[in-house]
Amino acid sequence: MKKDFIDSAIVRQNVLNNSFAVAAIQKEIGLTGILFENEYKFLFKQITDFFEVTDRTIRECIARNEKELTKNGYEVLKGKRLVDFKLVATKVPGCEVDFTTKTTVLGIFNFRAFLNIAMLLVDSEKARSLRSAILDIAIDTINRRTGGGTKYINQRDEDFITNMLRGEDYRREFTDALRDCVDMGNIKYMIYTDKVYNSIFKEDATEYRKILKLEKNEKVRDTMYSEVLDIIASYEAGFAEELRVSAEMKGRPLTSFEADELFSRFEKQRLWEPLREKARTKMASRDLCFRDALHKNLEEYISAVPESDFERFLGEKSMELDQRLEEYRDALKRLKERD
Repeated sequence: MKKDFIDSAIVRQNVLNNSFAVAAIQKEIGLTGILFENEYKFLFKQITDFFEVTDRTIRECIARNEKELTKNGYEVLKGKRLVDFKLVATKVPGCEVDFTTKTTVLGIFNFRAFLNIAMLLVDSEKARSLRSAILDIAIDTINRRTGGGTKYINQRDEDFITNMLRGEDYRREFTDALRDCVDMGNIKYMIYTDKVYNSIFKEDATEYRKILKLEKNEKVRDTMYSEVLDIIASYEAGFAEELRVSAEMKGRPLTSFEADELFSRFEKQRLWEPLREKARTKMASRDLCFRDALHKNLEEYISAVPESDFERFLGEKSMELDQRLEEYRDALKRLKERD
């Protein structure tokens, strides 16, 4: 998958949706524009002057990418909002734009749309230089807010600790059912765990380790997002029940062939489809954005990471696992004292 701004809308959007990176870039560039409705706005002339291109170049760029630019803050003012903007703009020192009475519509950009233009312009040397700075600042912002590493960025999610602990109970149900209901050696635990992983995100544990560059002593599930842990727990709890029911009906443990056939029917249940799609999208998109890790088997599921995810993993509510465990222990202690 191409990872440059010009060729990839996903790469562009991943930076533009990162409000922490956008704020850092704006501070670094020092561009302010016209403050309107609590946000700095930029006129066509300011855009063309900055990038040293013609008005026609910007208009052609907008025509080719109107939907994307509009989503990121480009808009056309008219009516009362245009009148209000003119009143604000004419009072800004250094703003030399002459608003004629015939002006009935006006295209303006916020800072995100300004950056979006920089990512799209091919024939501007300033845009090329800015693209390099944007990428460096975006990467640096993520690294700073995660303490220099993103391998365990999933653990900054406030839902992670709850899902991890709950998942351990369902995992125990799964391994107990395999122990009691499948007539195989200990390799069955690895085989059916990999079947669950392959069904959900098209990779076994070994492939996943390789993509995330995990060491031997690092646990696969410690790096998984809470939504992925959720569906894994559902698979394991559900298949454990299927194993026990089937073994009870037969009055004996299942053979490996019978267990395989049972799992094949289990994973084909229609209810899994939307849950698998969600898990694949979250894993593929977040890992590419935050960890620079590409899951090739999930490439079709990659999309831009939403703004809410940057707040979720980089914002003030996110914190390291040790802090969450400490909070969890304190909560359990208070409950015990209350009893």
